[in-house]
Amino acid sequence: MGHVHQSHSGTDLSEAAKATMEKSGEQWTAMRSAVFEALASFDRPASAYDIAEKVSQDQGRRVAANSVYRILDLFVAANLARRVESANAYVANDHPDCLHDCIFLICDRCGQAVHIDDDSLTSGVRAAAKKAGFLPDRPVIEVRGRCGECEGE
Repeated sequence: MGHVHQSHSGTDLSEAAKATMEKSGEQWTAMRSAVFEALASFDRPASAYDIAEKVSQDQGRRVAANSVYRILDLFVAANLARRVESANAYVANDHPDCLHDCIFLICDRCGQAVHIDDDSLTSGVRAAAKKAGFLPDRPVIEVRGRCGECEGE
């Protein structure tokens, strides 16, 4: 509604993530960078175990999933990553400098998850929650179905 996202990719995405993290007062450590790079390399939601395995392979040493979970929690709080609740998996946020509630379109066939923003929809969800006496911290809407590529198959 009213503003245009600047989506980032590749090195530009890593630089935007680093800047966003540092702006929030957090350090951009080598491990955080490695976890973010691994997360951003997946073309569908990745679990902490998937990410730990990729970082372990890239670094030639074992990285524990517990360490990755802590970093992912920090990334979600800093808007660098989004958590796909139903899959207990994560995706890199390609516009970390812009805060919106999550709406995921998740393909049941191929596993792809597309993040879209519709502030009018999520503001309605927030209003309904408040009307029910509930203070919504982080609305997440997940729509399951088939993506355009799988629908054509």
